[in-house]
Amino acid sequence: MGFAELSITSNFTFLTGGSHPEEYARRAALLGLSAIAIADVNSVSGVVRAWTELKKIAQEIADNKAARADPIGPPKPAHLPAPPRAPIDHLPRLMPAACLMLTGGLTLTALPRDRLGWGNLCRILSAGRRRAKKGACELTADDVLEFADGLALLLHAPDQPSAEWRRDAARLVAARKPQMHLLMAPAYDGQDTARFAAARRLAQSLDLLPVASARPIMHHGGRRRLTDILTCIRQGVRVEDLGTAALANAEQRLRGEDEMRRIFRDHADAVDRAGAIAAGLQFDIGSLRYEYPSEIAQGETAADRLKRLAQAGLEWRYPQGIPERAQTQLAHELRLIGKLGYEPYFLTVHDIVAFARSRGILCQGRGSAANSITCYALGVTSVSPEIGTMVFERFVSEARGEPPDIDVDFEHERREEVIQHIYNRYGRHRAGLCATVIHYRGKRAVREVGRAMGLSEDVLSALSSQIWGSWSKTGPELARLREIGLDPDSPRLKQTMALIEEIIGFPRHLSQHVGGFVITEGRLDELVPIENASMEDRTVIAWDKDDIDSLGILKVDILALGMLSCIRKAFGLLRQHHQVDYTLATLPPEDPAVYDMLCKSDTLGVFQVESRAQMNFLPRMRPRCFYDLVIQVAIIRPGPIQGDMVHPFIRRRNGEEAVSFPSDDLGRVLGKTLGVPLFQEQAMQIAITGAGFTPEEADGLRRALATFKKHGSVTEFRTRFLRGMRANGYDDDFAERCFSQIEGFGSYGFPESHAASFALLVYASSWLKRHHPGIFACALLNSQPMGFYAPAQIVRDAREHGVEIRPVCINHSHWDHVMERTERGDLALRLGFRQIKAMREDEADWLMAARGNGYTTLEDVWRRAGLAARSLTILAEADAFASLGISRRDALWAARALVPKKELPLFSGDLDGEGIVEPSAHLPQMTEGEAVVEDYVAMRLTLRSHPVALIRHRLSPGIDGRLLAAHVPSKGHESALQGA
Repeated sequence: MGFAELSITSNFTFLTGGSHPEEYARRAALLGLSAIAIADVNSVSGVVRAWTELKKIAQEIADNKAARADPIGPPKPAHLPAPPRAPIDHLPRLMPAACLMLTGGLTLTALPRDRLGWGNLCRILSAGRRRAKKGACELTADDVLEFADGLALLLHAPDQPSAEWRRDAARLVAARKPQMHLLMAPAYDGQDTARFAAARRLAQSLDLLPVASARPIMHHGGRRRLTDILTCIRQGVRVEDLGTAALANAEQRLRGEDEMRRIFRDHADAVDRAGAIAAGLQFDIGSLRYEYPSEIAQGETAADRLKRLAQAGLEWRYPQGIPERAQTQLAHELRLIGKLGYEPYFLTVHDIVAFARSRGILCQGRGSAANSITCYALGVTSVSPEIGTMVFERFVSEARGEPPDIDVDFEHERREEVIQHIYNRYGRHRAGLCATVIHYRGKRAVREVGRAMGLSEDVLSALSSQIWGSWSKTGPELARLREIGLDPDSPRLKQTMALIEEIIGFPRHLSQHVGGFVITEGRLDELVPIENASMEDRTVIAWDKDDIDSLGILKVDILALGMLSCIRKAFGLLRQHHQVDYTLATLPPEDPAVYDMLCKSDTLGVFQVESRAQMNFLPRMRPRCFYDLVIQVAIIRPGPIQGDMVHPFIRRRNGEEAVSFPSDDLGRVLGKTLGVPLFQEQAMQIAITGAGFTPEEADGLRRALATFKKHGSVTEFRTRFLRGMRANGYDDDFAERCFSQIEGFGSYGFPESHAASFALLVYASSWLKRHHPGIFACALLNSQPMGFYAPAQIVRDAREHGVEIRPVCINHSHWDHVMERTERGDLALRLGFRQIKAMREDEADWLMAARGNGYTTLEDVWRRAGLAARSLTILAEADAFASLGISRRDALWAARALVPKKELPLFSGDLDGEGIVEPSAHLPQMTEGEAVVEDYVAMRLTLRSHPVALIRHRLSPGIDGRLLAAHVPSKGHESALQGA
C-alpha cells in the first residue's frame, strides 16, 4: 500500500489549521495518497466533512468514467461556471482520527482500527471534554489506558523529551506497546536530519517502530499567510508581533509519496510503515449505524404502541365519530412508517409532547411529518390534516429514504424543563444537542482579520459598515472602498481584503444547535463525542445538523416560541375569569370577525402578521379562511419577494390576471397557489415534474434552499433545471422565470408544512385579540420580551380597544400583570411590578407576602415588608404609592428619609432619645410632562398623556413627531420616544 498521511490538522482545530477537511480530501486525491487521517486536536468535528467530500469525488470519478465510455451520452447534471478542477481518477480512503494532547505533555494520534476503537475514541474525547469548560479538553494518560482497545496510537516525538514525558510514555508503552508507534515529522527548519536521528533513537529506547508524517496544517502552501492570520487571532496579537509563532515557510502542507520519500530518504521504512498502518485500519465512518431508542414499554412493541396511541388519539380528536377518510389515511401512514421502521421516532416525539402537556407547557409541532394525521392523532400538532394541503409521502418517503422531520415548539419560558426531562429520561450518555459550527462571515472576518493586520478601529468600522446582503459572504468590494474614504490601492488594505475573502466560510468555533436533540438506544458517547455547552446543564455532540444528516442520524428539534407562552397564559386567564377551557385545537374555527380584524390590519401583537410589511399586505390579501393565513405567513418572506411572486399572486387572486398553467402536470402542483410557487415543497415538485429531477436531485435542491446562509449553492442547479425544462417541452423564458422564482427561495423559502403550523398560531392569537383584547394584552405583557412592539405600544393598543388599564399599585399589583373586575363587571388590566425596570421578582414576593389587608403608608411598607431603601425608591419612582394619596415626589422624599439609624450614628437620637424628627417638606407637584417622562424612565410606558400631546400646540403642520426629542426634558427622553 502506498504512503498514507496519518496526522492531518484541519481548520476544525479552530484558529490553527489552515484548510477545510474537504480541501484535504480533494488534494489527497490529486496527490494519489492511499489514505488520509483527519486528526484534529482533541476533536473529530471535521471528519464527516472529509468523508462527504470523498463521496462526491467518488461520484465524479464514476461520471468521468461513464463520459469516457459514452462521450455522446445523455446530458449530465451541470453546474454554474466554477474554477476548473483537474480530473481525478484516484480515490483515497479516509481514516477518522484525533490528535490527543494530554495534560502531562504527551501528544498522540489515535486512529480507530474498528467500531470498538471508534467508540473508545469517542469515550476518551467525551471524558476529557466533560470535565472541562466549553471548548477545552483535559485528558490524562489514564483516559487513554482505559479506552485504548481497538486504537492504533502514534506517539509524537518531541524535540527535547522531558523526564515527565519519558515517564508517561514508558507507562503507555508498557501497557499498550502492540498498538503503538512513534510518529516523527519534519519541522522544515534545516535541522530535520538531526531531528529524525534523535527520533529514531527515542523510538529504540521505547522499543517502538517509527512512522513518518508531514503533520500538515495546510492542504497547499498558498494558505501560509492565512494560517499566520489564524495564529494572530488565536493569540490576540498583530501580525508584526507574531515572532517565532509565525510559520517559517509554507512547507507544513499535505505532501505526496514522492516528496515524503525525498524528505525521509534515510528512513524509508517509516514512510512504508505509514501505509502499512493504514492498511490495518478497517473502520469506515460511513459504517456507523445509528440505533434509535426502541421505545418498547411493558413488552409492547413500538409498532403496536404507536397504533394503539394513534387510534386512541383519533377518538379524542373526533368525539362525534372518526371520518372514514381519517381512518383510511391513518392506516396508510402507519403502514409506511412501519415499513421504514420509524415508529420509535414518532413515539419519542409523542412522549416528549405528553410530558410537556402533563406539566401544562403549551407546545405545537411543525415540520414536514408533523402535518400528518398520525401526528395530529398523537397530539404533536393541532393543525387538522383536513385542510388537505400536505401529502404524507412528500415527507416520509420510501423513494427518498429520508427520516421524518418533526420540530416541536414549546413555550420559551419553560422549554428548559423539557430539555432537562430528555436528559433525565435517557441520560447524558444517550442524549445530546447537536452542535452548530459558527463560520466566519463578513463582519467578523473584517474585524478579526483587520485587527490582526493592524488596521485601526475607525477603518474597521468603515469596512464593517459595508457588509450587508450578499457581501456578508464575500466581504466588501474594492470599488466601494474609495467611497468610504479608503485607498483601494494600499498594499496592506489589498492584502487584508484578500485574506478576508479567504477566511470567510472557515469554522471559528462550535456552538449549540437551537434545539436539535440526538437520542440513541445505546451509548451516544460511543457514536460521537459529547462535550459541555457554555450554558449550564447542557451537553452537545461534536457534529452539526449537516453532519448527522450525512450519516442518517435522526434528531428531534425542541424549539422555543414566545407566542406559545402568551397563548398559554391567555388560555389560563380565560379559564380563571370566564370559566372556559380552550386549546389550540378547540378554538372556534373560521370566525368571520377574526378575519374582518385581520383585513383591517389590526394585528399589533398578533403572531407573524404584526410587522409593517404584513400589515400592509393584509388589506390586499384579505384572508377569509385558514388556508389564506397559510399563504399570508409564507408570502411575505425574502424568497417570494425576491422571486417576484407577490404581485402575480395578488393580481390573480383579485381577478386582474388570468390563472393559467403551462401544463396540466404543473397545474396540479401550483393550482392551490394560483400558478405561483410560494412554498419550498412546490419548488421541489416543479423540479421533479417540470425539469425531470430525480427525488435525490430535488432533495439536493431542497437542501440548497434550506442552507443558503452557509452555502448559497442553489444556483448550481440552474443548468440542470433549464435543460430539463427544455427537454420536457417548456420554453426557455418560462423555464428562466421558474428558476428565478425558485432561486428566490435561496434567500428564505418557507415550507408549506411550517406555514400551516404557524397559521394556526396566527389564528389563535388573532381570535384572542379580537374577542378578549384585555386578556391578550395581559398575556402578551407577561411574556415579554418578544415580538416587534414595546409594552407602551401594547398598552396603547389595548386602550384603543376599550380595555381599562390600571397603574402599578402598592396594594393591588402582583409581579405579573393581572385582570381585575371593575364595578361594572368588566375586566381591567392591572399593571404588575414586573413592569418597573429596576424591580426584582424576589423583592415583589416579599412585598406581596407581607401586604395582608393593605399598606397605609410608605413607612408601613418599609417596616412590614422589610424592603431596603433602594426598593422603596424604585417603587416611588414608579408612582406606586399614588393610591395611598402620596405623590411621586413626596414618596421619594419619604423613602430617602427611611435610613436605618445604624447607618447614621451621629444622628441616631436627640437628647430625649426619640430621634430627629424632620418637619414635612412642601414639594411642588410635577407637571404632566415631567410625570410622563418619569413614567417612561421607570416603566417604559405611561398611562397619562401621549408625549406628543404635550407639544402638539408647538408643532406646525408637516413637522415630524420626531422633533419631540427637542422638547422633552433630557432625562429619559430616549425611553419616551421608544414608547411613543
